Amino acid sequence: MTTLTDRPNTALLIVDVQNGVMQGSHDRATVVANIAELVEKARAAGTDVVWVQHSSEELPRGSEQWEYVPELSRREPEPVVHKEYADSFEDTDLEEVLAARGIGRLVVAGAQTDECIRGTLHGAIARGYDATLVADAHTTEDLTAYGAPAPELVIAHTNLYWKYHRAPGRTAGTVPTAEVEFGVKASA
Repeated sequence: MTTLTDRPNTALLIVDVQNGVMQGSHDRATVVANIAELVEKARAAGTDVVWVQHSSEELPRGSEQWEYVPELSRREPEPVVHKEYADSFEDTDLEEVLAARGIGRLVVAGAQTDECIRGTLHGAIARGYDATLVADAHTTEDLTAYGAPAPELVIAHTNLYWKYHRAPGRTAGTVPTAEVEFGVKASA
């Protein structure tokens, strides 16, 4: 029950599933396959699919590293939001894209769990959106050399705390890919 008025629609938000991000990611093949399944479910239900694409020194715009993985392809008129910060809302047009489509609920998948996924989930809730994380459709790289837990623990911990996350007038939570149901898009 989003706090955003006149926003009855849901979108699938695909965050940073780019070659340079995914090349060292935990359980890459399974996560990408789950995201592809989510994209097809959303399209079949008439639910908006919104693509987020990160740019940085390691992911220069237009490079092969910056491109989405070949297993996923954006269709016209599915919007792409370009970002430079972890939170997909920060200094981007994501809010305008979602508002124009009457979207108040987000189903989130992608990478990296411990940075852009978490940043985007918290950014969504703070801005009044409902935000559901697809528990088996996000991943991260191994950062244990820097003192981080192993990737599977980062993913499990994020799923645990987001499952129980709460905010006034907004819903959070997790759901596995197999249980995601988009339903039919409400008219705006």
